[in-house]
Amino acid sequence: MSPLTRRILFLNLLGPALLGFGLLYLDDYRRGLIDAQVAAMSMQARLVATAVSESARPDEDGEAGIDYRLAPDVVRPMLYRLMEPSYGHARVFAPEGHVLADSRVISPFGGQVLVEPLPPPRPTRGMLEALADTAYDWVMNWLPAREDLPPWPDAPEPHADEFPEVQAALAGEDAVRMRGFASGQGMLVSVAVPVQRFKQVLGAVMLVAGGEQVEASVRELRVDILKLCLGALLVTALASIYLSGTITRPILRLAAATERVRRGQRRIGGAEAFRADAAIPDMRGRGDEIGELSGALVDMTTALRQRLDEIERFAADVAHEIRNPLTSLKSAVETAARVQDPARRERLMQVIVEDVQRIDRLIGDISGASRLDAELSRATARPIDVARLLGTLVEVHEATRADGAPLLDLDLPAGVELRVSGIEDRLGQVLRNLIANAVSFSPPGGRISLAAARVGGMVEISVSDEGPGIPEASLERIFERFYSSRPEGEKFGMHSGLGLSISRQIASAHGGTLRAENRPGTDGRPGGARFVIALPAE
Repeated sequence: MSPLTRRILFLNLLGPALLGFGLLYLDDYRRGLIDAQVAAMSMQARLVATAVSESARPDEDGEAGIDYRLAPDVVRPMLYRLMEPSYGHARVFAPEGHVLADSRVISPFGGQVLVEPLPPPRPTRGMLEALADTAYDWVMNWLPAREDLPPWPDAPEPHADEFPEVQAALAGEDAVRMRGFASGQGMLVSVAVPVQRFKQVLGAVMLVAGGEQVEASVRELRVDILKLCLGALLVTALASIYLSGTITRPILRLAAATERVRRGQRRIGGAEAFRADAAIPDMRGRGDEIGELSGALVDMTTALRQRLDEIERFAADVAHEIRNPLTSLKSAVETAARVQDPARRERLMQVIVEDVQRIDRLIGDISGASRLDAELSRATARPIDVARLLGTLVEVHEATRADGAPLLDLDLPAGVELRVSGIEDRLGQVLRNLIANAVSFSPPGGRISLAAARVGGMVEISVSDEGPGIPEASLERIFERFYSSRPEGEKFGMHSGLGLSISRQIASAHGGTLRAENRPGTDGRPGGARFVIALPAE
């Protein structure tokens, strides 16, 4: 079971468990049952008190009128008969506080017999029921303890002074009190009411009953609640395990597949064939966050593999491009060692110098291209004023323009804010590359147009020249690494073929595009080339 499964299971079970323990307390329900028992006992005690009061005899020795007294020989058998159908225990106290009659004490033939009702026989319980009782008692021990009840007095000859409720009844009040057994094995509820005859208090009737019925009802309800809670916990546990499985199993699959990808990939056949167990499972059909994570990992690994392929192709292209000047350099060096003619040796030395310069240029451009991704990922984008950047480039071109070099015109819309977010040095590098290409292909005294405009949510910057244009088949090929198209008359090896590729890479890193197109000319021929950079406006 994974740690995530354990957390889900614990949190899902915690709520029902706390709710179940709260329901098991049932203090209000228990109090309601006790109140109902007290009401019934109070009614029974009043009936007994009324019956006993009717048996009172006049006391001729009394003062101030006719007084009545209870006769023990009449009250005792009457109390026994009244309480015989129930398991309750009744006592009648005289105004002086001693016991006149006890429902569990009978006096046949002048003696006294104590009557103690036997508890009902306990049903035979099986092993499962015994285990259930043990579990119930264990759970009950976790519940908060109730208030301690005062012990029940167990004197051989009880007196009214030991019972506050009896003292209140002798004062003419109805009194109720809960008490516990001295052994702590249960609960007793006692009710005391006065025995009155013509407003005269002749004594008090105290009725005592155990709380077994209350505890049995509470226990029965608790058992039902436990069953429901256990069922709810079981269903919640199964649902949690299923839910966690739908989360953890796909995550573990993705983690294992990612680990396999991290350990490496192995070619099987062609350029797009990879080891089957190194593929990230595509779970986008789930339609949830795990599916989105799976899709993101699939896209990431696909991009990573494409990037690795590009690196491999780049390495192969680099090796090919460097091999050419190295081969020429090797041949020139070997030939120079054998040639005795100074003029011819001078030409060979010139070739050697040019090849060394070409290799140096290639290495510099390759080094810059290889550092580009890392630099763009670490750099912080800032707002760039495109109009100010273009104006600076025009000023630099005019300040460094040689005689006969093309003129650079700047066309900016009036009153339109042209701002993008990016790295100003790198965007300046792109524009300098494009301007340099336009200068290379422009005729002497030609003009180069540098313009910018707001098109929807994009800022488009264009560099147009009056050169021969670009063949239609090469409009995309010119952005490939080491592809080079030289102007007529330019010495071979002056360009590495990486400038436009780097420029497109920088534009893409800024969320934009770089495209090439031809300007319309006459006679169906291009009137020049135009490069357009489109960047998201800020």
